[in-house]
Amino acid sequence: MSGENQQVDACRTPMPRRHRRPCPRCPRSRASGRAAVRARRLAVPALYLAGVAGAFAYVGAVDPNEPGHYPVCPLFRLTGVLCPGCGGLRSAHAFAHGDLIAAFGANAFAVVGYFVFAGFMALWLVRAFRGGPTPRIVLRPRYWWALGALALVFVIVRNLSFGSALAP
Repeated sequence: MSGENQQVDACRTPMPRRHRRPCPRCPRSRASGRAAVRARRLAVPALYLAGVAGAFAYVGAVDPNEPGHYPVCPLFRLTGVLCPGCGGLRSAHAFAHGDLIAAFGANAFAVVGYFVFAGFMALWLVRAFRGGPTPRIVLRPRYWWALGALALVFVIVRNLSFGSALAP
């Protein structure tokens, strides 16, 4: 028997279960090792995506327009002021049903967030599949302040009479 055949035959020799380790020379173990590493890398983003999809499925199944299913916004209940998240559940319900116009009407800020999250998740899944680094949202402080100012303008406009189109 040649040396090459002896190596292949050595990979197929049965070993006791507690001593089994992948053989570094065997192409089967290398391929299964790569698949295991890829599956491990994809596990975290896939679990996040499954959690968000489950939440969207629940909101899509249980209509937030019917009272009694979800709590009322505490800020709205105490002050009557619509916060940036008010209408977010109705927006998610409409979005889950594919009604993008109604989703924008309920909360345009949330719909933009859905698309940003979808883009981030797609990037995370692609990088995890290819073995790249986990993406991070790294913004300079002035951009965080600008995002906060945009949310504040959104709240002010949707609570004024001329911005009633932005109210849920």
